[in-house]
Amino acid sequence: MQPDVAPVYHNLIACHECDLLQRLPPEHGRGRVRCRRCGCVLHTSGHDAVAVPLALGLTALVLFVLSNAFPLLDFIVQGQRDTTYLLAGIRELFLQGRPLLASIVLLTTVLAPLVHIALLIYIHLPLALGRRPPGFARALRASQEVLPWSMLEIFLLGVLVAAVKLSEQATIVPGPAAWSLGLLVVVLAGAATQVHPHRLWERVR
Repeated sequence: MQPDVAPVYHNLIACHECDLLQRLPPEHGRGRVRCRRCGCVLHTSGHDAVAVPLALGLTALVLFVLSNAFPLLDFIVQGQRDTTYLLAGIRELFLQGRPLLASIVLLTTVLAPLVHIALLIYIHLPLALGRRPPGFARALRASQEVLPWSMLEIFLLGVLVAAVKLSEQATIVPGPAAWSLGLLVVVLAGAATQVHPHRLWERVR
């Protein structure tokens, strides 16, 4: 008969900055717990670990749809208006013979953010309903691994720089997608700070 070793590993957590393995104190349900070595925040409390990320994930999904369905920018040159869309711009890169660049833009501005949002909802929606999502561990790991590939903020910065440079030659009007894209960057950044894997594991135990 094997001994019960579960209590030995109970409340153990590894710092995601310095990898120090340490045990959460009994009162970790209140306030913040920081790493003994580097001071990084290991655990926070004070809000629902499921409701807030789920709300941000659903908001991000709506903004993502708006960002891809509506015009990004309108260029007005000598009375002629030209409307650009995010996906149309990626398609234009393919047609110009730049498949590698088009693939990178597609991955970092469409596919990676969409997968991240989908995983965010997939993880938190069942938990909000009192259920454990199938493949919870893999989904949680995948959501953390895909996050660095989402580079909407870099794309948005590039669009702003290009718009400033072209403003001397044309009148540039931001479309609905430009505003929703900016809000999407903020919402995803907020969601990244509200997802606490250790607290999610506590919910599924």
